[in-house]
Amino acid sequence: MTKLFISGHMGMVGCALVRRFERESDVTLVLRTRKELDLTDQAAVRAFYAAEKPDTVIVAAGKVGGIQANNTYPAEFIHQNLAIATNCIHGAWKTGVQRLLFLGSSCIYPKLAPQPISEDCLLSSALEPTNEAYAIAKIAGLKMAEYYRKQYGVIYHSAMPTNMYGPGDNYHPQNSHVMPALIRRFHEAKVAGQSKVTAWGSGSPRREFMHADDLADACAFLLQLENPPGLVNVGCGTEVTIRELVELVADVVGYQGEIIWDSSKPDGTPRKLLDTSRIHQLGWQPSITLREGLEQTYQSFLKEIYSNTVRR
Repeated sequence: MTKLFISGHMGMVGCALVRRFERESDVTLVLRTRKELDLTDQAAVRAFYAAEKPDTVIVAAGKVGGIQANNTYPAEFIHQNLAIATNCIHGAWKTGVQRLLFLGSSCIYPKLAPQPISEDCLLSSALEPTNEAYAIAKIAGLKMAEYYRKQYGVIYHSAMPTNMYGPGDNYHPQNSHVMPALIRRFHEAKVAGQSKVTAWGSGSPRREFMHADDLADACAFLLQLENPPGLVNVGCGTEVTIRELVELVADVVGYQGEIIWDSSKPDGTPRKLLDTSRIHQLGWQPSITLREGLEQTYQSFLKEIYSNTVRR
């Protein structure tokens, strides 16, 4: 029987991990809310590890947000994410945890990395300035896992997900990511009977999106490998334009008004696609299509609104 600690189990990815591992009869989950365990408190984390003695750890906790949040609160982003990474990884090693999976983000890669972005691009050039603080904290975490594996022989490794979405996402009007922001905007426009919705930019940038349940399945796959790669990208390997995404979200939500594109607004990076050949060659593939995942996510969003549990 494996005793698995999932940090950050209340977040979107954490909830998906719980759903995935609840299906495993030989896994006992160890879970703590933020109120029960402050992962930025080193002493509290060490005491927790010493008391519970998990066999395996997935570090899914972190302070996350969109471009505006990252750009506005860089001190909080670097401090909290560094503290979580160091406390979870070092605390695990101190108490004999032999297996740990650290979850990062595709923003760890350079702003001008060649597309699609392979794992070898890490630290090859400058980061995107707007989320540099978050990226540096995540890079420190994955390097910490790498070095503990190298020096101590523990199987600590990292997975870098692409843009994620799914049930339990954060729908904050300013600090959310693009997918939940679009879902909320079109839902509110539909409810209010608005005839027009404005979208930023030209719609030409291309992005990759993966459902959180696919990431959870990839994590389960990686934890079964005897000798996993130290760093592996996790994505679907396909991309859509922002225009295609906006139109798809509007269709799934049922918004029938006009979409106006404000080309005076910035487009951002023209393309951001992960090279997922490494994990695909190992034998894992995603299974949830973008439309299927969006439909499921919107239905979950409606339930969260009606039950007053939506994160915003």
